[in-house]
Amino acid sequence: MEINQIINTIYPLTTESSNLITESIIETKLPKGHILFKANKIETSIYFIKKGIARAYAYSDDNQITFWFGQEGDPIVSMQSYVNNRKGYEDVELLKDCELYELQTEKLHKLFLKDIEIANWGRKFSELELIKSEERLISLQFNTATERYLALLKNYPSIIQRVQLSHIASYLGITQVSLSRIRANIK
Repeated sequence: MEINQIINTIYPLTTESSNLITESIIETKLPKGHILFKANKIETSIYFIKKGIARAYAYSDDNQITFWFGQEGDPIVSMQSYVNNRKGYEDVELLKDCELYELQTEKLHKLFLKDIEIANWGRKFSELELIKSEERLISLQFNTATERYLALLKNYPSIIQRVQLSHIASYLGITQVSLSRIRANIK
């Protein structure tokens, strides 16, 4: 997915404002298994996935709990670092070889001061990330595991083919055995 398409999906910009952002972006390729973000570290960049898939997770005891998947077009951001310039709580692992667009947070914040359209884009970006978090929290609190699995299938159908079932089970807040049962009942 091209960067201008990603940017304009978040909030449409004029060509001039879009160019200001894209001039600050660096394309990078990183291998499957690369840990892009580490917990307890201030992340100084946000990324957008051109090609590939990633997951965010945190530790509970010795278990990795997956709470987010990202694929083509999605941002990878530690909101704690982005908003508060504080250490994040998540690790982000690339699940496939990835092509990413990197944008340093400091450069983006300078663009916010320079261009009101970009500042509005940044506001919309934060709002969309907040809504995703809110929807995830509500889903975990009020939906059954089967409902969460069906929503994952509906909203991100390719995730099932691209991600290990152990990560999907963790994301849904269930065991792999429970996930197998849900999958068997749906078929």
